[in-house]
This record gives sequence, C-alpha cells and structure tokens, in this order.
Amino acid sequence: MSLRMLVIDDHAMVREGLLQILRKLGPNVVQHEAHDAESALLLLETEREFDLVLLDIMLPGTNGLSLLGILRKRFPAVPVVVLSALEDVDVVNRALRLGAAGYVTKSGNSDTLLDAIGRVLQGEVYIPAHLHDKLSVTLGGGIGRGRSVASRYGLTEGQVRVLELMREGKSNQEIADLLVLTEGTVKVHVSKILRKLGVSSRAEAIALIQRHRGKL
Repeated sequence: MSLRMLVIDDHAMVREGLLQILRKLGPNVVQHEAHDAESALLLLETEREFDLVLLDIMLPGTNGLSLLGILRKRFPAVPVVVLSALEDVDVVNRALRLGAAGYVTKSGNSDTLLDAIGRVLQGEVYIPAHLHDKLSVTLGGGIGRGRSVASRYGLTEGQVRVLELMREGKSNQEIADLLVLTEGTVKVHVSKILRKLGVSSRAEAIALIQRHRGKL
C-alpha cells in the first residue's frame, strides 16, 4: 500500500531535500510537490488521496497559515505537518489552533522530521520537545500528543455519544432508539458534529477519528 505525501514549499532546493528525506520512509512513498497555495490546492483537488501534507508557512501569496486553515476546512481527513524556521510560541499556537497535526522546526534534523511524520500518521499531534512545555502553559495543557477528537474539536458529551454510534455504523433512527431521542434531535446532533469536525459526511468523520487512533 502506497503512502502519498505532498510537500508545499516555495524553494526548489528545500523541496528536493525534503523529498530525499521522505524516501527513507520506504519504497512505497509516492511524493508530490507544490510551490504555492494555488498549485497545492489544485493537486489536492485532482489527486484526493493524500495521506499527509508537509507545509512551509512562509509561502508567497497566500501564506502557509492561511493555507492551513483552508486545508483543514476542505480536506479535514488529511493531516498537515507545518515545517518552519520560526520557533515563536505564538506562531506554533496559531498553527495548532488552525488544525495542524504537527509542527517541526527547520533547526531539527531528518530523524526528527521522520519521527514527527510517523507519529502524526499514527494519529498523534507532534510538538518539538523544547517547545512542548511552553505550549502547555500557554494553552492550559490543551494541546498534546494523542489529544482526543472531543477535546480538539469541542464536542459535547452528547455529541460524543452520537459520534460513537455513528462510528459503529448506526443509522439516525437506531441512534435515536439507543439514546432515547427523537430522530430529528439526532439529525441536529449529526449536523453539528460534522460542522465542528469540518467534514461533509459520516465517512469523512470516521476517517478523521481513525487519524486520532479512534480516540474520542
């Protein structure tokens, strides 16, 4: 099974170096590259099967953080790892709030990047160790590895119960019967869940949960 990766960086030499590093992940890695937001979005629209996006936030035109927000809304099931020379806590916080699955600084080495990618592909949120304590204080401990879907997307207890049953393949009527609700109430819950997760279907919601190792 292939692993499809998209590298977004406006410097050709940087992209070439990153693509060489990604080859260490194995022979089944399929690599694509883009130099700006427009070309990246075109690839994502046409390919639609990426497993991970590696994004530099210093892009011409639409900057990386703005693109990150667009990616999380339009392609919520695809994790995005931000790669940047910036180690400013405010920038890292903003990236994580926008939905980044990881933040890797360019001061690190190739092993650090590969470790981050591996963790993100397993459903974790990666933050460099030297930034983790600062971010925990800044965010009140809200960001960390293995963060649940409920905490990351602000789901209520009721919405989590509905989502658990959605994951089991239950219909709206079956969920209503199990939770002693009306079908109309369940539909409202489902609509709110999809909106909070930034997805448009149950299948996309379940795919997103799988990215978090099924942790609700």
